[in-house]
Amino acid sequence: MSTSIWIVLVVLALLVGGVAGFFLARRSMESYLKKNPPISEEMMKSMMTSMGQKPSQKKLNQMMAQMKNNTQTK
Repeated sequence: MSTSIWIVLVVLALLVGGVAGFFLARRSMESYLKKNPPISEEMMKSMMTSMGQKPSQKKLNQMMAQMKNNTQTK
């Protein structure tokens, strides 16, 4: 085989590997974030307490629902 065919094959393999790696990493990151959300209800509660607010369960539920809606629309 000539050198130009090898170069084309190497470039093609790099492109296919890069695209496949991107989608595989994206999929695994999305599943990780679904299982382990970045902010839990307890973290939100302690954050509100440290800001001087008394967090009610209704307010916590509203904020968690709002965060969930924001992540689903993106």
